[in-house]
Amino acid sequence: MRVTVDEDRCAGHGMCLTLCPEVFEMTDDGWAVAMPGEIPVEYEAATREAVENCPERAISETD
Repeated sequence: MRVTVDEDRCAGHGMCLTLCPEVFEMTDDGWAVAMPGEIPVEYEAATREAVENCPERAISETD
């Protein structure tokens, strides 16, 4: 599993960071970014929860 954050859609709510801080972080400008590469298996459930709960639908799961 891999995820990307669409920087044009992200509004910086930080919901993803709250749900899965191991995978997401906020830039100095206040936008979310995801861990590059493959998400470790132990974080997949929390990452999917972050994808589903993003208010702006800015996070996409890719395989």
